[in-house]
Amino acid sequence: MFSYIWPLALVIISNTFYQICAKSVPEKMDPFASLTVTYLIGAVISAVLYFALNKDANILQEYKKLNWAPAALGLIVVGLEAGWIYAYKAGWPVSTAQIAQCAALGIVLIFVGTLLYKERLSWNKLLGVGICMVGLAFINLK
Repeated sequence: MFSYIWPLALVIISNTFYQICAKSVPEKMDPFASLTVTYLIGAVISAVLYFALNKDANILQEYKKLNWAPAALGLIVVGLEAGWIYAYKAGWPVSTAQIAQCAALGIVLIFVGTLLYKERLSWNKLLGVGICMVGLAFINLK
């Protein structure tokens, strides 16, 4: 059970601090300059953890296993990070930006799962899409 729960707990804890940090990037700082520091620190920590958690670690052997996905993730993560920083600079409240994003993303991923991964589209999921859309409308009412 722990192996099932801890990854989600790590995402929740990390995302909480992530949102706080993204909202705290100095207003006058260019988001991409900020991200250079973010990724430098992330690369160093990733390397340290790789070597600390793997006996007989050989990172070059790992790199031989690469496909397109890690490179694409690098591009996509820049979009995610910059998008959040720009959203907060545009005035999105930290209390609702994540909720609105998650609801909209959930709607998109239901259809991605169905179309790309042959996951079953049920009436419950369609009802969930409707509820998410209603929730998005309520969150964005002024």
